[in-house]
Amino acid sequence: MEEIYSRLNDVFRDVFDDDSITVNESTTANDIEDWDSLNHITLIDAVESEFGVRFTMGEVSGMKNVGEMAEIIAARK
Repeated sequence: MEEIYSRLNDVFRDVFDDDSITVNESTTANDIEDWDSLNHITLIDAVESEFGVRFTMGEVSGMKNVGEMAEIIAARK
């Protein structure tokens, strides 16, 4: 999981153009200033590309925090 969070940090920093971002299992859209619905689509695409996974629409709409995203990625590896 440590590697997943490290790579997720890189993706989040790139998508939101903010090197100070550090995500953890409880990080939500409320914690990152520019995380709106448009950036959410960009983020999902970037995460899918980084990890070579595809999220279902149900997974995307059901994710409550970064921890749930990391768990889905880990389950697919």
